[in-house]
Amino acid sequence: MKQGYKQVKRMTPAMRIIHWVNAICMIGAVVTGLYIGHPYYQTFIADGAVDKYVMAWNRYGHFIIAILFDVTSVIIAYLYFFSRFEKPYKKLIPNAQNVSEFKAVLVNLLTLNRKKEFDSSHADSFNTVYFTIFHILLIWMLFTGLQLYVHGLGSGISSIGAWWPWMLHLVTDWTIPVTGGTLMDVRISHHTTMWLIICWVVFHIYYQIWRTIFWKEADIAIVIGGSKFVKE
Repeated sequence: MKQGYKQVKRMTPAMRIIHWVNAICMIGAVVTGLYIGHPYYQTFIADGAVDKYVMAWNRYGHFIIAILFDVTSVIIAYLYFFSRFEKPYKKLIPNAQNVSEFKAVLVNLLTLNRKKEFDSSHADSFNTVYFTIFHILLIWMLFTGLQLYVHGLGSGISSIGAWWPWMLHLVTDWTIPVTGGTLMDVRISHHTTMWLIICWVVFHIYYQIWRTIFWKEADIAIVIGGSKFVKE
């Protein structure tokens, strides 16, 4: 450890595993989702796509990835309130301290680190709000995606019984009037949200590199080793 710095624990092994599972799933979801919306690589396969079940495998992979996202989202929601390491929900409370810290971090970013008046050793309000937006986008993708999925079960039955489509209709049909009134509106919203998430990821990667360069506290190493280094 560099002299004059202290090591600060920022992510537990479980949090880092969830992070990388989400990152890998994100890539898989985008690749399979784009194919489902507009098949773009079947022409490079010698046999017909129907003979290799290309669409079926993409839909299956997309669905399994969605299940992994659901599981990690439930875990993250639990940790927001009941983690023994840190409780992110406390940073979402719009009290004077959190609002002040949010503004300070934002000013620090906009002024290229010319003004840094906050403690960067812990998870700040700006990043907590930013990650909360990400999880809200994922939840919206879940509901709209399941609505598109259940629409394919036109018979009203599935391999595990009629209760499954019934339950999906019950919890996702509201997305149709909310998005505009048609299933195509749901599809467009699902697709648009994907691009919003991609924009989120681009800024997230940029900001972590930015913090590492300007703060010189090894922020980018948090998702690998779980720690960063802060000046004493």
